[in-house]
Amino acid sequence: MKQLVEVSEAVEVLERTPGLLDAWLMGLSPAWLAAREGEGTWSPLEVVAHLTHNEETDWMTRLEIVLLHGEAQPFEPYEREGFCSRFPDWPLERLLPRFSATRRENLDKLRELALRPVDLNRTGMHPALGRVTVRQLLAGWVVHDLTHLAQIARVLAKRYGETVGPWREYMGVLNDRCG
Repeated sequence: MKQLVEVSEAVEVLERTPGLLDAWLMGLSPAWLAAREGEGTWSPLEVVAHLTHNEETDWMTRLEIVLLHGEAQPFEPYEREGFCSRFPDWPLERLLPRFSATRRENLDKLRELALRPVDLNRTGMHPALGRVTVRQLLAGWVVHDLTHLAQIARVLAKRYGETVGPWREYMGVLNDRCG
């Protein structure tokens, strides 16, 4: 069965995230990996830990719940900072291969599901958001990756936020912050 366009397009982005993170972050000094936008924000290393935790416990798990149980079995609440206890003090060299392997396994499972258009409209029950569709879940997975990639770009750029001097007003990434 031909892969549904929406699913295949989601996979196009999702399969690139681990390689992008690898090329972008591996080999950077600890100062880059530990940089933050401010108090209560995550460093690039913590973002990778969050993505790894998320990959192992959230998106695919929830997709499988929707396909097996629909709204009859609500999703478990997701612990956004669960990575702190799961991966304490893990270096990037250990986190990134784990994220990459888990992402590859999840995308293989997603392809094997051979979702049909009707499957994208199936619904599950999110503990905070209420009814969500498979289509929304897949889009959320993609945008979640892109959100954290943008976050890493902001964090890295802001290390030089003052140093760029008069160019600051032209550097939009320095003036943007996600909540």
